[in-house]
Amino acid sequence: MPLRTLLLATVLATATTPMATAAPDATTYYLDCRHGDDTATGTSPAAPWRTLAQAGAHTYAPGERLLLKRGTECEGVLAPNGKGADGAPVQIDAYGSTSESKPHIDGGGARAALLLANTEQWEIRNLDLSNTGPDTKTDRRAGLYVELTDYGVAHHFVVEDIDVHDIHGADFKDPDPSGGILFTVKGSKTPTRFDHLSVSRSTVRHVDRTGIATSSTWKRGTDAGRMQSTSVMFTHNKVYDVGGDGIVVQKSRGALVEHNYVDGFNMRSADYNAGVWAWDSDDVLYQYNEVTGGHGTRDSMAYDIDGGNNRNVYRYNYSHDNEGGFLLVCNAADMASDGNRAHDNISINDRNTASRYGVVSIVCGASTDTRVYRNTIVTNRPDTALVANDNNLTGVTFQDNVFVGTAGQDSPIRDTVSTYRNNLYWHTDQPRDAAGVRADPLLRSAEPSAPDDVRLKGGSPARGAGSIKGGGDDGTTYDYFGNPIPDPPNIGADQSS
Repeated sequence: MPLRTLLLATVLATATTPMATAAPDATTYYLDCRHGDDTATGTSPAAPWRTLAQAGAHTYAPGERLLLKRGTECEGVLAPNGKGADGAPVQIDAYGSTSESKPHIDGGGARAALLLANTEQWEIRNLDLSNTGPDTKTDRRAGLYVELTDYGVAHHFVVEDIDVHDIHGADFKDPDPSGGILFTVKGSKTPTRFDHLSVSRSTVRHVDRTGIATSSTWKRGTDAGRMQSTSVMFTHNKVYDVGGDGIVVQKSRGALVEHNYVDGFNMRSADYNAGVWAWDSDDVLYQYNEVTGGHGTRDSMAYDIDGGNNRNVYRYNYSHDNEGGFLLVCNAADMASDGNRAHDNISINDRNTASRYGVVSIVCGASTDTRVYRNTIVTNRPDTALVANDNNLTGVTFQDNVFVGTAGQDSPIRDTVSTYRNNLYWHTDQPRDAAGVRADPLLRSAEPSAPDDVRLKGGSPARGAGSIKGGGDDGTTYDYFGNPIPDPPNIGADQSS
């Protein structure tokens, strides 16, 4: 990824969107599903509407707000009409005492509890969404669902501090899944995408099948810019107990995925799933994420470099205790996956005991110029490979990584074709790495269970033994722990002096 792209992503990461007030000439509407009255004006807390249907029947103009009473329980679908404008989005938020719970909407088995279709310029905050209904194998359901069909470019969606839980949706994956917070593009006539889409500080819990995601039916074609969503930011979210994928960026360019926590994914799905990953997306930056609790060995890895991904970067991420492993490199058929990087990450006690897979798995089709460097990868499972490339796929280079297997029962590296340069091996080995260091890295703990445990002790043979000068090819200047990267660098994720 070019340095300018990383710098732009960092700027976007630090930008915040304060809660806007209603425009001077715009109206604020109030909804209280317990004590409201649909014959009321709805324009003051003393005269709120009562039903979601009444609130959805209004066509909202730029700058208008719909506020739901805290502590209230609403059943059905909120599907408002209208759209905002630049600097004057339509807002949905809560009112009342903050000591009361967020207003709750249960979709009752509909497509979504909150549904926005063919619109733009919306900001949504402080809601509690569920969508129960009978268990189903055929019905797509979501908490928040934004759908564009042959719309063109839809600008500015902000989602903050919403809770989504108990979504009883069918196990449909792309391009139109069930799940928690979903942004979907459909159609085939007008190239359609999102521009400036932000989901932050939100929680998704016990949903089927996807936690937070974008998806699209559009094919890349010769002009990816016409179908790739831009300025997508998924930050500071928490995802628990999802049937399938945790957080997915699909058909996007320049997205930022950072400071998210995923615990428990692929819990009930029959499909392939991962914790945090992208599909058919370019220049995506993933950093400061933590993924754990991946269930099952049909994928179920924390992070994934998948089909059609180009110049994506995983750095400063933590993966641990996933049954499907740490990282998948999997280029889909008839797609290009080029220039991707995974560096300065930590993997502790990930595993994958299924055939073809390991802590790091190279499967599907060959990628080009995929570099995995300066990571620390430790497993306590002798029955799993640290790297598995049983399909003999080329295009991956491993350099300056610390690989630690299980003491007394060395964890293998099954890979005869990837390039290995200057890695450190302990209780494992890669004989084709002539410059490799074969010694105890002297980690702080012989049985690591947290990132601090893989810091290097004084006298570690990994210190000063790295071969990648500077920060690599994307301008990185510090490590997972915030230490400046020295010259020469250390091997692995800890660059302390």
